Formats: sequence, structure tokens, C-alpha cells
Amino acid sequence: MNKKHMSPLWTTLLWVMVVSFVVFYPMLISIYVFLPLMIGLMGYVLIVGIDRSRTLYVLASLIYLINLEVNLSLPLFLSILTVILFYITIYPHLHILKKCNVCIPLLSVIFIDLIYFIMLLGYDMIFGESSIMVDQLLFYSLIADMLMVFLL
Repeated sequence: MNKKHMSPLWTTLLWVMVVSFVVFYPMLISIYVFLPLMIGLMGYVLIVGIDRSRTLYVLASLIYLINLEVNLSLPLFLSILTVILFYITIYPHLHILKKCNVCIPLLSVIFIDLIYFIMLLGYDMIFGESSIMVDQLLFYSLIADMLMVFLL
């Protein structure tokens, strides 16, 4: 088969996989707690969607982040607030590293994850709740999130 017949099929298959990931992966995280959260990666996808005016990137990442927070009973819109806060305060200063192709995405994921976990711990402290346990699973989630940047 030539390339013209394969392109729509691969594009459709790719979008089916993306939609399935966005809809079902947060549900799997609530069942299998060892799966990484991917908050930093989806936050970076949101930032890329905003920078490049990609509506589908923005929509997919927003649906994922809201779905994750609802399924894990996390504070609603805290991840989106974290990404916006990062995008306004820290992200513009990362462009001094534009010669390094991996530095900006990697640092963005690290900062988004760390800011989110700090804000979540602050939320827990202020309201006296226990949204998430700080243990090796969060460290594993951060490492997996950083490794996913290399696939992006």
C-alpha cells in the first residue's frame, strides 16, 4: 500500500489511542495505584497547546487533568491552576535554554510536578485532609513522568 492510504488510518488510530488514554487512564490509576499520575506530562501538553494554539492538545490535557482529579478525589482544578501558575511565572524564563531540546520539557515537567505536590500538601495542611500519601509512589510517578518527556 502506498503512503496516502496508510496516513488516514494511522491518524485515526493515533487519535483513538489518545482519546482512550485521556478517558480511561485516570480510571485505571484509581484502581491500580502503582500507575504514574502523569500530571507533569499533561501539564506540559497543555502548555504546548497554549503556545502553539493547538485546541486539541488543550482540550485533551484539560479533560485528562479534570478526570484524574475527579477519579482520585483530589482538589478540583488544582492541577490546572498549578499549570497556569507555572506558565505565567516560571515558563517564560526557561526559554534561555532553547538550544537544549530536552531541557525545557524536562524542567517543565519537574517544576509542574513539584509545584503541584507542594500545593497539594499545602491544601492538605490548610484543610486538615489527606489527599495523597507522600511515599515512594510519588517519587516513582515523578520519574515516570520525566521519562515520558523523552517519548514526547
